[in-house]
Amino acid sequence: MKYNIKKSFFFAGICLSLAISTSAQMLTLENVLDIIDKKNPMLQEYDNKVKALHEYSAGAKSWMAPMVGAGTFMYPYPSQMMMEERDKGMWMFSIEQEIPNPAKLNANRNYLRSRAGIEKEGRSIQFNNLRTEAKTYYYQWMVAEEKLKVLMENEKIMDLMLKLAKIRYPYNQGSLGNIYKAEGRLSEVQNMITMTKSDIEANSYRLKALMSISSEDTIMIDTTTIVDFNPDQIIFDTTTLSEQRSDVRQIDQTIEVMRLNQRLQKFQAKPDFKIKFDHMQPVGNMPNQFSAMAMVSIPIAPWSSKMYKSEVKGMHYDIEAMKKGREAILVETKGMLAGMARQIVRMKQQLNNYETKILPSLRKNYETLMLAYEENREQLPIVIDGWEGMNMAQMDYLEKMEEYYSMIVSYEKELEK
Repeated sequence: MKYNIKKSFFFAGICLSLAISTSAQMLTLENVLDIIDKKNPMLQEYDNKVKALHEYSAGAKSWMAPMVGAGTFMYPYPSQMMMEERDKGMWMFSIEQEIPNPAKLNANRNYLRSRAGIEKEGRSIQFNNLRTEAKTYYYQWMVAEEKLKVLMENEKIMDLMLKLAKIRYPYNQGSLGNIYKAEGRLSEVQNMITMTKSDIEANSYRLKALMSISSEDTIMIDTTTIVDFNPDQIIFDTTTLSEQRSDVRQIDQTIEVMRLNQRLQKFQAKPDFKIKFDHMQPVGNMPNQFSAMAMVSIPIAPWSSKMYKSEVKGMHYDIEAMKKGREAILVETKGMLAGMARQIVRMKQQLNNYETKILPSLRKNYETLMLAYEENREQLPIVIDGWEGMNMAQMDYLEKMEEYYSMIVSYEKELEK
C-alpha cells in the first residue's frame, strides 16, 4: 500500500513537471521586444496622447457658437407718463456671430496637428529605454544560464572529490582536513547555484513586467542567441545619425511646432470679424425696426500688438537655442559612440583570449592534477587549488561576457537599434 502511494506521488510529480515545461513560452529577444511594443502601458499612454491631439486638431477650425438674446428696448419704468406712442418701448430680439479669420484657423489647426509628432517621438524615446532594459535583462539571463551550467558541472566535480576523499581517508591516503575542505567548497558552489537561480527568477519577473504579462506565466529564453558586434558607420554621418535618434527627431519636431506657433502668433495681426442683427418689436402702434452691424477688430493697435510681437521674438530665440542643443547632442553622441566601439572591440579581444588560451590551459591543468590525484600521485588540496583557478577564470569570463553584452546594449541604445 505504501509502495502504491509513493508510486502515485512520483507519477503526479512527473505529470506536474511535464505540464510546467510544456506551458513555458520560449521567447526570442525579438518576441520580447514585439510584445513590449504592443502591450507596455507606458507606450500605450503615448498612443492615446497622439490620438487626443489628432482629435483636438480636428476641431481647430470651429467657430464660436452664435449668441441669441431677447429683452426690452427703451422700455419705460412703471408709472411713467407716456407722451407719444413710441414711449411705450419695444421688445428686442438679437443674434450675433463671431467670424474668425480663416488664416488664423488654418494656422491653429496646423499647430495642434504638429504637436502629435512630439508625442510620437516621445514614444520612440520611451520604447528605446524599455528596449534597452529588456535587452539587459535578457542578456543577464543568458549569462546566468551559462553560469548555472558551469556551477552544476563544478558541483559534480566537487562531489566527486569529496567522495574520493572519504574513500581514501580510512586507508590513510588522505586527511580529515581534505574532506572538510572539499565539503566547504561544495557548499560554496551550492550557494552560488542558489544565487544564480535567484538571478534568473528576478530577470524573468522583470521581463514579464516589461511585457505586461502575468507574473504567474512561465517563460523561457533562447539561450542560443548570438550577440555579435560590428561598429556602425552611421556615426560618421551626422545627417543619418540625426534621423536615427528619436531625441534629435523630437527636437526637430519641437522646432517645427514652435515655428507653426510663431506663425500662428504672427496671424494675430490679422483682424477678426463679428456680425450682429437686432429686431425690435414695438409695444405700441409703431413700425417694426431692426439694427444690423458688422464689426472688425484692429489688432495692429499699439496697446494690443505688443503681446504677439513679443511672443514671436521670444520663440525665435527658443528655436535658436534648440538648434544649438541639437548640434551639441550630435557632437557628443559621435564622440561617445566612437569611444564605445573601441572599448567593445577590446573587450571582444579579451573574451577571445579567455576562450582560446586561458580557459583551455587552466582546464588542462586541472584535468592533469585530477588524473594524478586519481592515480594517488597528488594531494587533494593541490587539485582543489587547480579547480579553484579554473573556476575563477570561468566566472571572470562570464562576468566579462555580461559586461560585453552590457556595452553592446549601451552602444545600441545610443543608435536606437
